[in-house]
Amino acid sequence: MKLGIPRERRDGERRVAATPETVKQLTGLGLDVLVEAGAGTAAGHSDDDYRQSGAHIIPELGLAELDVYAHVRPLEPATAQSLKPGAITVGLASPSSELPTVQALAAAGVTSFALELVPRISRAQSMDALSSQALVAGYRCVLEAAMRFPRFFPLYMTAAGTIPPARVLVLGVGVAGLQAIGTAKRLGARVSANDIRPSSAEEVTSMGGTFIKLDLETAEASGGYARELSADRGALQRQLLAPHVAQSDVLITTAAVPGRRAPLLVTREMVQGMRPGSVVVDLAAESGGNVEGSVPGEDLQVPTADGQGAVTVVGMKDAASAMPADASRLYAKNVANLLALMTKEGVVAPHFEDEVLAASSLTHDGVVRHEPTAQALHLLALENAPAPNAPSRNEGVS
Repeated sequence: MKLGIPRERRDGERRVAATPETVKQLTGLGLDVLVEAGAGTAAGHSDDDYRQSGAHIIPELGLAELDVYAHVRPLEPATAQSLKPGAITVGLASPSSELPTVQALAAAGVTSFALELVPRISRAQSMDALSSQALVAGYRCVLEAAMRFPRFFPLYMTAAGTIPPARVLVLGVGVAGLQAIGTAKRLGARVSANDIRPSSAEEVTSMGGTFIKLDLETAEASGGYARELSADRGALQRQLLAPHVAQSDVLITTAAVPGRRAPLLVTREMVQGMRPGSVVVDLAAESGGNVEGSVPGEDLQVPTADGQGAVTVVGMKDAASAMPADASRLYAKNVANLLALMTKEGVVAPHFEDEVLAASSLTHDGVVRHEPTAQALHLLALENAPAPNAPSRNEGVS
């Protein structure tokens, strides 16, 4: 079976869905791997590297000829429509925000697997792309903050005087948040953190941070993810966080609720309460933002309340893609491991009795298998349906 690896074309995307290392794994499964020319260049892999690993370099992939298509970013509807019926796709799909593509995949009879839907169970850890890419993103957030912060992160005791350590606050203690805590600690900062999930307190302590306990109800959904707070509880959370935000030099926000807009944790007023020169990095900027007013890919200067300076608010964009070599190394392994689960003797044939494949399946045989996405499509269809007894466009209205 032919497996295609494209050169990602979305602006800012530098990752690739297979590396020379995983090509060896995939060809070992009996697959014929076709890599589009230049697919791995941004991640540090030349076409010759892929050839030496057993891949065929193709100037441009013929989508209609592929049996399997592995990608990084969600597909465009046109790409989905160009795949042959029965083709299999594996990659990030963002089903809640890419409904037209999901419709196109189902209509084309494509069997698609969304890596966001891989269940958080032990045997699926090696296929968990959300975690692997969050690891990269959390690390990158701290580097972005350190480059903009006008002071050192670590404590220095010198003959000329003592330089106190930077105080870093991390909001959201998933994989990205924990990586941010660990990275900031390694740089010598004094780190504290908060999350609405009760299990996060021990994790923060294990990384060397101080957990901030708020007088607030916990909110943990299945799979270890956070659950969205009600409006009044969200307002209370911001009120309780405000003094901790004001005392920090660097604020990093990583909170997310799968399939939903990122929760608002920090208002503009809270940012203005920080000291001049402070830095805020919002990893969730692309999904709505944890910080009011943050813009993906931009640095904003927010004047402080005392008028003596400004706080830099960094809206992260393509965070994992900013480190394409290691991000691709991890992501490609996630893809290869999921494909290995459904491949036998060179044939990719998903068996949906397997809980990992059943959970991560988005479309199959013309049906949207992921129930929340199917419901979203149904609601969209109802919204776009003409009103009962409404005149058609060709009918006059008396």
